[in-house]
This record gives sequence, structure tokens and C-alpha cells, in this order.
Amino acid sequence: MDMDIHCCRVTTFKQTCLFNTNILFSKTQFTKPKTLFTPSSLSSHTHSRFQTHHLQLSHRDNPTKHTTLLKIESFHENDSLELFIQNLSNKASSPLQLLRDDGDWSKQQFWAVIRFLKRASRSGEILQVFHLWKDIEKSRINEFNYEKIIGLLSQDDLAEESVLALEEMKTQGLKPSLVIYNSVIHCFARKGEFDRTLYFLNELKENKLIADTETYDGLIQSFGKLKMYDELDECVKKMESDGCLPDHITYNLLIQEFSRGGLLKRMERVCQTVLSKRMGFQSSTLVMMLEAYANFGIIEKMEKAYRRVLNSKIPLNDDLIRKLAKVYIENYKFSRLADLGHDLFSVTDRTDLVWCLLLLSHACLLSRKGLDSIVKEMEAENVPWNATMANTILLAYLKMKDFTRLRILMLELSTHHVRPDLVTVGILFDANRIGFNGTTALNIWRKTGFLDEAVEMNTDPLVLTAFGKGNFLRSCEERYSSLEPEAREKKIWTYQNLIDLVFKHRGGPNQVHGS
Repeated sequence: MDMDIHCCRVTTFKQTCLFNTNILFSKTQFTKPKTLFTPSSLSSHTHSRFQTHHLQLSHRDNPTKHTTLLKIESFHENDSLELFIQNLSNKASSPLQLLRDDGDWSKQQFWAVIRFLKRASRSGEILQVFHLWKDIEKSRINEFNYEKIIGLLSQDDLAEESVLALEEMKTQGLKPSLVIYNSVIHCFARKGEFDRTLYFLNELKENKLIADTETYDGLIQSFGKLKMYDELDECVKKMESDGCLPDHITYNLLIQEFSRGGLLKRMERVCQTVLSKRMGFQSSTLVMMLEAYANFGIIEKMEKAYRRVLNSKIPLNDDLIRKLAKVYIENYKFSRLADLGHDLFSVTDRTDLVWCLLLLSHACLLSRKGLDSIVKEMEAENVPWNATMANTILLAYLKMKDFTRLRILMLELSTHHVRPDLVTVGILFDANRIGFNGTTALNIWRKTGFLDEAVEMNTDPLVLTAFGKGNFLRSCEERYSSLEPEAREKKIWTYQNLIDLVFKHRGGPNQVHGS
């Protein structure tokens, strides 16, 4: 009996091979040899075995050489793909025509073309190319390829094309996966077409698929983006009633969306849920909570959130750093600016913004000693000066009415390789109003042609947040905004133009005191 079973298995295997010879050996023909062994064939056979054995030993004995050969082969394959894509790009032709001309593409070539179309913002051509490529070889009509194509189309919000591919897939007898339905559902949700979102959500369930956290997370993001916060809450309730419990990713998304919308109470409520469930906060979540508190100027909660971010070694972008600094300035906590600057050293380089914070801290406190210490530190580290640094110190001297230091630094700007800007000019004229003699500095600017240059504002906005715009800058804005649009745009404004505009309106000379 066992022998019969064994024979049956052998027979079945042989039949399977015979029925599939067109697949296994589609391009191979076999001819019956005239003799089994001849001296030449024996010699050839022996040589072939020796050669094969030698190559195997060679690769075994020298694995580095084998690895090198594989790397070379991979290099040539990648190089070939690059040339292939370059050919498509250079021709500026339709990929459809290129595929027709080539007759067929390998899997690597096809997906290389698809990536090229996506990068070139030509995703609208993807579905057509896929149709032609899959029809060349029917085995390409499978769930994997449709899932990737629909995913790519949905990423670029090509909703109708995604649905077309989905419907076509079903006519081919293929069952769409949850991943495919998620792609389509999220695509319509991002576009705000929630009727169609609901339609495919129901279809998903009709096909005996169960929506997962990823399904609902995409909907939460879309509701948040469109500021539909009540609908967002309903989505979470629906998620829970369907037996899909939110995970840490869902909770982090909720915090992010409520933070972005400035809904602090809802944000804090979800935050407490995360803590009670002993879940973790994502880096982006911590940063958005910090930004939310900074936007509302809630300094105590802002500092608590800041400590969390700092302990997590999360880098902050410059705009958020400025928001934090603004809250400190508005609350007269100038020493915290220096703390902020020193904290940033642990997670970032000593950028111009960090030096600005350090200088501003002492400038707002009107500390000559503090300013001198930062300047010495800058010199020790060969930090180049810029308009922000110079104007921060000048404004502190102006506030202190320390005209001696003000004059010295004004005349040393060129030594520090600093080009004055509109803030510098404003400092000079505001100082003039309270008794400063800036004739020398103004004459140097005239002689060097600086006053005939186009107006620039190169000072960090934090400096103006701390010290205000000053009389001259406010006058510039008022006079400029009072002009007709044609008068504003008819020329490139120079420093001398603005000086003339301000003093002409005042009815006084456009020169500094003592000139």
C-alpha cells in the first residue's frame, strides 16, 4: 500500500511537471542525444564538472570576491534603471508609448517608472501605465499590485482614480484588503467628501472586514485638519462603540489635533487619559502641546511642557523658540531668555538665535557686565557678528542712555563686519531725539553710499518684541502706509528716501542733532 502511495505521488509530480513545461521551460527545447557517452562528450562533461567545482571552491575560499561580484551586479542593475528612467525623462514622452515600444517591462522597471511619475507630479498617468503593464502578463493582476497602485493614487488625493482601480479589482475577482479600503476612505476624508467616506466605510463592513485603529486615525486627522472637532469627537465614540479601542497613536493624534485647534481643555483631558493608561507621548505631541501653551501665553503650563520636551532631547524649530522667548519677554522674565539659550546648547548648535537669546537676556536687564561677558564669549568662539547682535547691544545702550558706548559701537560696526539695517538707522535717529550726536556715524554712511542702498531689515524680530519699534520705525510705517499704492511701488526705497519721508512730514531737518 505504501508503495502504491509513493508511486502515485511520483506520478502526480511528473504529471504536474509535464502540464507546466510551458511555464517552467517555456524557452528551452530538448533534443535527444545520439549517444550517451563519447570521448568528447565525456571530456566535456568532466571539464564542466571540474570547472563548476572550481568555481564553487573559489567562492567558498574567497567570500569577499563573491560579495564584490554581487555588488558589481547590483551596481550595473541600478545603473541600468537610472538610464532607463533618464531615457523616459529626456524623451519627455508618454510612458505608455515607451512601454509599447519596449514590448514589456520587468517588475523593477515598472515600479521605477511609477516612482518617477509620482516624483514628477504626474500621478495621473499611473493608472493608465498599470493597465497596460498588467494586461501584458495576467499574473500581474493580483492583490499586491492593486494595493500598491491604489495606495499611491490615494496619497496624491486622486480619489476617482482610486475608486476606478478598486472597482476594476473587484471585476477581476479579487477581494480588496483593509489596507486598500483605508487608502480610499482616507483619500475622500482628506478632501472633505464625508458622504463617500461613509459609503466606503459601510462597504468595508459589508465585505466582512473590520475597521481598525488606522481606519479611524485617518478620519481623526481629516476632521482635525478641517476643524470639525464635534465630528472628531463623534468619530472617537463610533470607534469605541464598534469595539475598536483607541491605542497610543490614536490618543497622540487627538492631542495633536486639539493642540493645533487651541482646544486646551480637550487636549488636557486626553493627556490625562494617556497618563492614566501609562501610554507614551510622541515627540511631535509634546512639541505641539508646548506650542499650544506658548500661543496662549500660559507660562506655568508652558514651562512644564518645555521641561518634558527638554528631557526628551527633542530639537525645537526657531519659530517655536521665538514664541517661548516672546512669552518670557511679555512676562518680564528676562533671565529665562538666558536659561532658554543655555538649554538649547544641549540639543542644538550655538546658532545665531541662541546668541540672540543670551544677549537679549542681559540687554533687557540693562546689564553692561552681562553684555560684556557674552561678547567675550562670542570672541572666544570666533562667532561672527550680525545686525541682530549689534542692534541688541545698541538698543540696550540707548535704553541706558549710555551715549559713549553707543557712539563707540556705532563707529565700530564696520570693524565687526556688520552692515547696518533699518533698525540701526532707527536707533541713531531715536538717540538723536534725546540728545545723542550721531553726526559722525551719519556722515560715514553718506560717504560710503550706505544711505543710497535699498532698505533691509536683518534684525531678528525678537529684538523688536523686546525693545519695541521706536519712534523712527513707527514714523516710517505710518508715512509709508499713508502713501498711495502707486507711490509705494514706483521705486526701490532707500534709507535716504525713508529719512526724507519722515522728516518732510515732520517739517524739520533730516539731519541729526548738532549737524
